[in-house]
Amino acid sequence: PMQSFAFNIRRAQFQDPRVRQAFNLAFDFEWTNKNLTYDAYHRVGSYFDNSELKATGLPHGRELEFLNEVRAEVPPEVFAKEWKNPVNHSEKDARQHLSMAAKLFAEAGYHPKGGVLTNAAGEHLTAEFLLSQPDFERLVLPYIEKLEKLGVKASVRTVDTSQYQRRVDTFDFDIVVETFRQSLSPGNEQRDYWGSEAAGKDGSRNVIGIKNPAVDKLIDKIILAKDRADLVAATRALDRVLLWNHYVVPQWRTPFERVAMWNVYGRPAKLPSRNSSFLRVWWWDDGAAKRLADGRG
Repeated sequence: PMQSFAFNIRRAQFQDPRVRQAFNLAFDFEWTNKNLTYDAYHRVGSYFDNSELKATGLPHGRELEFLNEVRAEVPPEVFAKEWKNPVNHSEKDARQHLSMAAKLFAEAGYHPKGGVLTNAAGEHLTAEFLLSQPDFERLVLPYIEKLEKLGVKASVRTVDTSQYQRRVDTFDFDIVVETFRQSLSPGNEQRDYWGSEAAGKDGSRNVIGIKNPAVDKLIDKIILAKDRADLVAATRALDRVLLWNHYVVPQWRTPFERVAMWNVYGRPAKLPSRNSSFLRVWWWDDGAAKRLADGRG
């Protein structure tokens, strides 16, 4: 799933996509993964990652036809560049990405004043990360340090579960950690996630507040797809448009399902691709059990 730092674009400071893109450039996933999570994760690069629904390369064929219908309503990069997360192979990369972020903030009208990014109206660029899990603070605080170097007045607030849910339901937040789970057959739920109508309903899953006519049209293409090929093409088109609008800062996913057990079982050579069904499909293996017993002495 797309696990992410999700912006509340109902807030004025996050309505410019350049600001949101700058936040992604400031996030050093590689440092976080190495220093805080034991290199255990892969970065998420799509709302439909690890599936045929993920947008890759440049749009072509049926996907391009769908995108051409909304060409005037989407960022031009949708047609010209493949969307990718910034990657920090070195400290030099991290500095370059911070420099790019600073330029984007300036283009969006935010300039340093007394060490804080400020727009022409004298408003500071602020960002509060709302959490309900204290153990997530250790992942957010280094990110906040990077944002503060750029002049963002960033902070983290951890609240109890009931208060967190109330604030999310009423869209009373700047940034939250949100996960958007998908199936291999997307449909009506896409309206709940990204549809304009859902953006104004308290408690809806459109926590970001997306009201985008191009997104609405592509959702309809998904729901009304006449066959699998159209469904895949329309979903890739939606994925591409969501990514290029920079609605979230993607986080990470684990490429494995971690299971600990004594190795006394046999299992099929070919397993289902997207869940831990091997926990339900196994048999006792006398040979494996003997090897374990011998190994344990």
